[in-house]
Amino acid sequence: MSDVREEVLGYLETHHVMTLATHGTQGPWAAAVFYVSNGFTLTFLSSPRTRHAQDLANEPRCAATIHEDYREWKDIKGVQLEGRVTTITGIRRIEAIRLYGEKFPLIRPGQTPALIKAALSRVTWYELTPTRCFFVNNTKGFGHRDEISLP
Repeated sequence: MSDVREEVLGYLETHHVMTLATHGTQGPWAAAVFYVSNGFTLTFLSSPRTRHAQDLANEPRCAATIHEDYREWKDIKGVQLEGRVTTITGIRRIEAIRLYGEKFPLIRPGQTPALIKAALSRVTWYELTPTRCFFVNNTKGFGHRDEISLP
């Protein structure tokens, strides 16, 4: 595996929020969501009533970014990707909840506050499978971007 590929996988594991870009009947939309990664696949949860979830129900293709809030352009690093979102159920959903709980202990059984537990009972679980992935790394030069080969 290439060094850049490993760097991106590490970046995905150590960050928490992605900005999800969708398009629907009201036009383009962006929403920040917490995620957990399993390789390049990103799992997140959301209310099916949100604008981004409704957009994805009609058009599963989307884009996303994961990055920090930098003050200097030369420090910018981040992941840009495009792919398809699907809802997950059954065994895959159970595994997603387990992985999510490892990253976000607040939702682990026995540790979840009642308010959060009630909210979790109303969400849908989603999986973003990227079809293209880029790693922006301005520490290698302004606008430096490597494409990661995905299976």
